[in-house]
Order: sequence, then structure tokens, then C-alpha cells
Amino acid sequence: MANVIVDLSTSLDGYIAGPNDGRTTPLGDGGGALFEWMGAGPEANRVDPRICPPDASRPVVDEWQAEAGAMVSGRRTFDIAGGWKDGHPIDVPIFVVTHEPPTDGEWSPQVEFVTEGVERAIARAKEVAGDNKVSLAAASVVQQALRAGLVDEMPRGRVPRRAGGPTRR
Repeated sequence: MANVIVDLSTSLDGYIAGPNDGRTTPLGDGGGALFEWMGAGPEANRVDPRICPPDASRPVVDEWQAEAGAMVSGRRTFDIAGGWKDGHPIDVPIFVVTHEPPTDGEWSPQVEFVTEGVERAIARAKEVAGDNKVSLAAASVVQQALRAGLVDEMPRGRVPRRAGGPTRR
């Protein structure tokens, strides 16, 4: 059965984005610095050409992508990411926890909306992931999963920067 992991680039002060994040600035003011390391390498990785990890990080990124079986996210992250209509870097099914699925717009065909809460979304993701990992990809989802005792692994990937908000892991 799939392990549920939290594997987010996090600032020294505990944030996963800078202040004022939204559709036009998905990572907020200065939040892009938390992910610069993913594009600092000499060549694109095998799954997503947007990711060019430095040589020292390439094995970690390759493992992250190879072991990923599904992702659980929240509606706010879905909206900010534009529904991943151009694809998500780990290229797996994405289960979006929401009270109200969108009725119009475009999003990745890999997205499934779950209205029964984070527990049900994680259960669905585990069904699909098989023996691969389920990655949690939104602060609210991580907090809910931790409270429900559903997180199996939580590596501490810290980026040596301060972000100052708005969303803590």
C-alpha cells in the first residue's frame, strides 16, 4: 500500500510560498526562490522539461518522480496552478479536495475532485498509487492529513531563505 508523504520545498520560517500568492504570482512575492534549485541544473530531467535540477539534486528529484503514484492537493492550490492544464511536474493523477468542484474552465485530465474530505481523497489516491507514494501538495491538505494521522513520511526539505507567508506547511 502507498505511503503518504509531505515533500514540499519549505522556507526557514516554515512557508511554502511568499506573501500575496495567487493566479498571477503562484508562489507569491519572493516565493520563486523556494524552487530555484529545481531549475538550476545543466539539463532537463526525464519527466518534465521545466525541471532542471543541479547534478547534486538530480538523484533526489528522479527518485521523487519515479516513486510518485498520485498527489492530493487542495482547491486553492488547484486554482492558483491553473488546474495544471499544462501538466504537473510529477505527471500523476491529482486528487483535489474541495467543497465545490469547478463547473467550467480547463484543467488537467489527471485531476479528480473529491468532495468527501481529505481522508477520502487520500484513500482514492492510495487506490490509484498502488505501491508508489502519495504526495501531499497543499498546506491545508498537509495540516488536515497530519491531524487525521494519515502522514507516513515528512522529509525536511528546507530552502535557506525566509518567505514570510502566506501559507505554512
